[in-house]
Amino acid sequence: MTQVNLQKAANILGVTTAEILTWQKKKLIKGQKINQVDWLFDLEQLTNLKNNQSPGELRILQTVEPTNYKVIELFAGCGGMALGLENAGLKTQLLVEINQDCVNTLRLNRPQWNVINQDIKKIKFSNFRDKIDIVAGGFPCQPFSYAGLGKGLEDLRGSLFFEFARCLQEVQPKIAMAENVRGLLSNKKGETLQLMLQALQEIGYYAAYQVLSAQFLDVPQKRERLIIIATRQDLNIKPIFPQYKNYTISLKKALENCPSSPGVEYKERKKEIMSLVPPGGNWRNLPMDIQKEYMKNSLKNHGGRTGYAKRLSWDEPALTITCSPAQTQTERCHPQETRPLTVREYARVQSFPDDWQFTGNLTSQYRQIGNAVPVNMAYHLGGCLINMLQGDYLGETQPKTEQLSIPGLEVH
Repeated sequence: MTQVNLQKAANILGVTTAEILTWQKKKLIKGQKINQVDWLFDLEQLTNLKNNQSPGELRILQTVEPTNYKVIELFAGCGGMALGLENAGLKTQLLVEINQDCVNTLRLNRPQWNVINQDIKKIKFSNFRDKIDIVAGGFPCQPFSYAGLGKGLEDLRGSLFFEFARCLQEVQPKIAMAENVRGLLSNKKGETLQLMLQALQEIGYYAAYQVLSAQFLDVPQKRERLIIIATRQDLNIKPIFPQYKNYTISLKKALENCPSSPGVEYKERKKEIMSLVPPGGNWRNLPMDIQKEYMKNSLKNHGGRTGYAKRLSWDEPALTITCSPAQTQTERCHPQETRPLTVREYARVQSFPDDWQFTGNLTSQYRQIGNAVPVNMAYHLGGCLINMLQGDYLGETQPKTEQLSIPGLEVH
């Protein structure tokens, strides 16, 4: 990989530095800031983008070398993480999920999986003690308060993270992996994450964390997630994270030959308005009188508001999909047709295979997919976990781990 600074990249490509920074702002490339004014970029990635080449093809990644490493997953949802870890070669021993539609989806697609449909607070995990290599889970983002009395894990009692940590205490896996939104970094000025990391240390785990951008991990979607990897303190296991690819996958390539499926529809007036928005555009592309009609009081608000009346672009990865493709502030309109993305298109954006079926009504299916961990992102994480267990730190998944800073936090 050839890295060049901002000015040299602009000179080689014959573009302005402003254009390169715009590509970065749109999250089409990944730059590394080296000082207050300069950046390093992957020259091959820049060249592909400048030449309108998108070498990335959407493939459901799967290893041909399964392992015997065993996984418990908590808050399993509709199976995005579980499928990705399975594709990487890991063996699912137990999945815990409270939502009935998600459980039905898991059992429909993998009848052999051991799925428990129960409140995690009522489950005892001690019978798995010393039999599991990895405990993983995307503990739900929930607002919770804590006394901040310096009691460590006890300060988090009542939260779902507490239940995640309790499972670690009872099972004693070699590795734990947790997934959450990037916003956890700044929740209560970093105090929430600080308390979680301190709680993990208290129960015998060293933790590292990194924000991963899914669009550089074979996922056709600009989606950032905070990943925490913790290793047992009595073991010499170093945490590693996936190394980014030098390409992204455009929505056009992701939706090629996508099977037809149900989807929500716009009401007549909204469809008329959305038909005026060009690919990649939003409410700002509407005539002023229609902006006022559509935006109402939000027109006076400050901020980007770029999700309003948003039509996706064919030439870029999709924006982060949410629990519905037609929410006012996070519109996800098809690039060409005037309609929201369908269920199967939603699934493609999350890198689910076309044969992975979702149960429940249309609203539930969108919610399940929108809440999932992208399958290919989980695949790359699974590869890292396997390398960690095998002591292989020289493979392609060895990154330079960038530890993000939290005010007042010392990470060991």
